[in-house]
Parts: sequence; structure tokens; C-alpha cells
Amino acid sequence: MQTSTSHSSSFSNEDSEHDHYDSRSASFSSLPSLPRVPGLTVHPNQLNHLSSALHQCITTLTGHTSYIFSLTLAGKYLYTGSSDNEIRVWKRNPFSYEADEESLANNVVAVGKTAVKSLVVLANQLFSAHQDCKIRIWKIKAQEPFKNIKYEKVATLPTLGDRTKKLLNPNNQVEIRRHKKCTWVHHVDTVSAIALSQDQSLLYSVSWDRTLKIWQTSDFKCLESVTNAHDDAINAIAVSYDGDIYTGSADKKIKVWKKLPGDKKHTLVNTLEKHISGINALALSPDGLLLYSGACDRSILVWEKSCDDDSMELLGALRGHSKAILCLATVDDLIFSGSADKTIRVWRRVEGSYVCLAVLEGHQGPVKCLTAAADAYYPHNSMPSSNYLVYSGSLDCDIRVWQVLVSN
Repeated sequence: MQTSTSHSSSFSNEDSEHDHYDSRSASFSSLPSLPRVPGLTVHPNQLNHLSSALHQCITTLTGHTSYIFSLTLAGKYLYTGSSDNEIRVWKRNPFSYEADEESLANNVVAVGKTAVKSLVVLANQLFSAHQDCKIRIWKIKAQEPFKNIKYEKVATLPTLGDRTKKLLNPNNQVEIRRHKKCTWVHHVDTVSAIALSQDQSLLYSVSWDRTLKIWQTSDFKCLESVTNAHDDAINAIAVSYDGDIYTGSADKKIKVWKKLPGDKKHTLVNTLEKHISGINALALSPDGLLLYSGACDRSILVWEKSCDDDSMELLGALRGHSKAILCLATVDDLIFSGSADKTIRVWRRVEGSYVCLAVLEGHQGPVKCLTAAADAYYPHNSMPSSNYLVYSGSLDCDIRVWQVLVSN
């Protein structure tokens, strides 16, 4: 297996503007956009200096032999998971790759039994969600230098103890198909996404089996399962700082779940129904007041949470992608969207409106996963700008690292 990097030396400046999966997963087909939802984007010229951005692809990371499905940042490292069952770790600093290229060939830290659909890190533990209906927890070991270090698997969810306890009580059995039952702690289809609570005491998982499950991170016990949370496969989850849970599904709905005072279980408090196709991605603004949803209708809808109750107002849509929206990420006042059209768009929120700052082009396949962060590695200069690093994973089997400089 070969690992290589490539570097681009020049910035570009833009004033911008079907492969198909299993029908239960994020669809790559593209449906008509939402004509009755007002657009929120304005022309860059209307916002003067606030609409300018420079960008470049710094590095292309290769090594995975199949589709990149998931990635996450933790400390100094980037973790990636793919359909070749592997989890790899990379140095977060993209400027370190050229001098350290040989070490990247040994960066496989864990191998599951099936595709890796989602990743999160909690302290020294890496949680991975898989296509075989399982969630695995790995103990993170020292990673410098990269020398064929493999992480130890410390648990698989549901744990054996959890399964055994639930088996003793017939009331814990649920029917998953005719003449077939299992305990409610089991996912029975692909675990499509996982997320942590703000205090990291809880892990949330959603699945194509249409359930939402809540796990305790201290002992990995399954505390709750919401059966038939949606009418079709659940593809996305976002968790707010106040504990509200947002789930997006192939049934075209976003549902909002909340644990009300005095209740032991989560309650459905809102259902958002404006998309006309399956929802693939959800992301919250840093303050938790705005929800962004991406779907096969090529639109990103922007929802605002009421400060008085659990209502959500649809503010409008961000349009520009020519195919399905597959992933979303937010940092500060920026929104990053990845699409089946092989591009990443960078949007900026300015006084209630949005402008598309840039279109990042280079992937040879649909962009399936994204994460972004402030750039701590770029040397300071006289330019009055904020610098960001964007990490994108694609069905072309590559990970690209982009630098985006946004005018202040």
C-alpha cells in the first residue's frame, strides 16, 4: 500500500457562484431544488471586503484503498475511516507531511470488520460506528513517531454484559422482522452516525434501522433506545450544547428530541418538513441557534431556534451545488458543504444573509465527509484575515487538506 502527498503552491480567489448508493444511505441522486423556499445568498459585491477569500489545496493524503466515509479532528491528529474497514491517523499539521512522508505508510491504527461510517474521540478513546451494526471503542496509544502502532479494542457496543442482562427479561425483546427478535440495545442495521453530548457523558448513535440510541460513556451501557424514531433510515445527527438532539432521515424529515424536566426518556418536540428528498447531513452553528440541513434536493436549509420555546423557523436556503449535499461543517461564521458534484463550497453568514466565498475543486469523486478548524499553523502576516483548514474525504479514496483565508 502506498501513501503519498501532493502540494499546491498557489492561492485562488473566487466570487462564486450521478453515482448512487444503497437507497437507505446518503443518496447521490439529485432532485430539483426547493423553489418555494427563499434564497439567503447575496452577490459577493454587496458585502465588499467581507466577501473575499483566498484558498488552496495544501496536501492530498492517499493510502486508503476505498471510499472515505468519516473523519474527525482530535488534538494534533486527524482520524479517517473508510469502506476498506481501516481507521488511519494523520498529523493535523498539513505542513509537516512533506518531510515525514515515509511514516504515513504505517498510519493504520485499527481495522474493523466492515466499513467505518462515523468517528468521534473522547479523551484517550476512539469511537467508531460500522456497517455491521456495531460501535467499537479503541484505546488511543502514543502516536509519535508512526511505527505500525495498533490501538487496542476495549469494547464493542452493545457490550456482552449489557446484552446478557437484557436477555433475562422478555420485556427487553423487540421484533426486528417476522419471527426474529433481539434486545433493544442492539442496532440491527448500519450505524450511520455517532455524536457526543456537550459534557461527553453520553454517546448518541443513529442507524438505518430507524432508531436513536443513547449510551453512557463511563461504562458503555445503553440507557435508551427510541424505536421507529423515523419512517426510514436515519443518516445524520447533531447535538446542541443544551442537550437537544437533531436527527435527519431518508424520510425527508428532521426531528428534534429533548429530555424534558423530570423525564427519564427523550421526547419528540418538533418535526421539520421542508426538504423534498432524503436528508444526508446536519450541522449546528457554534452558538447552537442555527441548524443547517443538507439533502438530495441540492439545497442547504437554514433553521433558527426560538429562544422562548422548541419551535424552529425556516429562514431560507443556500443554493449553488449542482448535486446532492452529502456533508456539512461549521466554524465561526463559516459553513462548509460537500456535495456529490465533487466540490466543497465555503459560505459566510453576514447580518442574516449568506455569501459563497469559494468553491474548492479537486476531488475526483463525491465529497462524503468534512471537518474544519481555525488554522494554527499558518505564519502570521500583515493580511487582515482569519485562516482555516478544511479536511475533506471523498469517494475518490483521497483526503484533501485545504487552506482558506477569509478577510476580516
